[in-house]
Amino acid sequence: MAATHAVPTVGVEEEFLLTDPDTGAPTPHNVRVADAAKAAGLDLQLELTSCQVETSTGVHSSIADLLDELRTSRRTVADCAADNDARLLAVAVPPTVPEGFPVTDTPRYQRIAHTFGLLAHEQGLCGCHVHVGVPDRESAILVGNHVRPWLPLLLALTANSAIYRGSETGYASWRSILWRRWPSAGPPPFFASVDDYESIVAMMRASGSILDNKMVYWDVRPSESFPTVEIRVSDVAATTEEAALLAALIRGLVATGLRALRSRESAPPVPAEVLRAAYWNAAHSGLDGAGLDPVAGRLTPHRDLLTRLVEYIGPALRESEDHAFVTETLAVVLARGNGARRQLRALRARGEIADVVAEVGRATLEGCP
Repeated sequence: MAATHAVPTVGVEEEFLLTDPDTGAPTPHNVRVADAAKAAGLDLQLELTSCQVETSTGVHSSIADLLDELRTSRRTVADCAADNDARLLAVAVPPTVPEGFPVTDTPRYQRIAHTFGLLAHEQGLCGCHVHVGVPDRESAILVGNHVRPWLPLLLALTANSAIYRGSETGYASWRSILWRRWPSAGPPPFFASVDDYESIVAMMRASGSILDNKMVYWDVRPSESFPTVEIRVSDVAATTEEAALLAALIRGLVATGLRALRSRESAPPVPAEVLRAAYWNAAHSGLDGAGLDPVAGRLTPHRDLLTRLVEYIGPALRESEDHAFVTETLAVVLARGNGARRQLRALRARGEIADVVAEVGRATLEGCP
C-alpha cells in the first residue's frame, strides 16, 4: 500500500456487530461467520469479542473502486451472517441490552482479557479504520501532527452510536466515550520525531498499559503491518457511501499533510487538553451541533468546519479526482443525517428499540448489490 504516485493509495477496515435476527442482541458467532466468509472467498478478522467481525478492503487508488468493494463485502458478510443465525449491523455500539461480550478464544485476546479485566469484556465497539499509503514510517508519524486538529470533526461526521443498552446515551458517539477508557486510546500526542514516538511506546509497554505495539490505539498511528498511516477515530459508518466519504476526506488530509512535511510547514501544536475537549464536543453533539475548533479555540458549527475542511484539502481532492464525490456525498449526509441522527429519529418515532435495529440494518446494506 506504499504511496508510489502523487496520489496516495487508500484502504478501509470496517468492524461490524453480529446480532440475533429476532432480538437484536449481540450474538457470539464470529468464528462461524468468518468460516462461511472464507468459503465465499472473503477473509474476515476476528475482533476482541466474539460478537464482532472486521472486513479489510484491498489497496485502492480510486474511491469509486473502493466503494464498490465496500458494497460487495458488506453484502457477502451479511449473507454469511444470515446463514449462521446472525444479522450484520454497521453500528458502533449495541443498541439493545447485551447478555455479555464473550472474548474471542485466541491466546492474544485471552491475555488482553486477563490483563485488562472488565474493560475487555465490555467491548462490542465498532469503528472504521482508514489506511493511507505513505513513503516511510517517519512520514506516518509526523503527518499525524497535521491531521490531529481535524480528528474531532471526522468523529462528528461519522457518529453512529447514539443508542446503547436500549436507551438514548445523550451522545452522538457513545463508542468514542467508552473507547477512550483504554490507556492507549484517543487523541495521539504531538510527536517531534520517530524517536519521540518510539520512546513513548516503549514506556507504555514497560508500564504494562499496552501488551504489544498493536495495542497502540491512538486515533492516528503508523501501521505495524503495512507502509501506511492509520486513522481510526471514527465510528463504523452507517452506510458504505459514508465510509467512502470518510476515506476520501482522510486521504485528502494525509496528502495535504505530506505536502506540508515536504515544504517544512509546521503543524499547529494543539495542546492535548484542547483536543480532548474538542473530542468531547464532537462525541456529544455530533454532526448537528457546534464543535470546538482546536486551533482557533472557539465553538463553531460542525457544518462550517466541514466547509473549511473541504477548502483546506481542496487541492488534494482535485488531484485525486475526489472533489465532486466528496461535495455531493457530504451534501446528502448533511441533509439526511448520519447514523446517530437516523437512530434517534427511529427511536423517537415510537419508542421501540426494534425500530432502531431495523433502521441500522437498512443503512448497513443501503446501496449494496
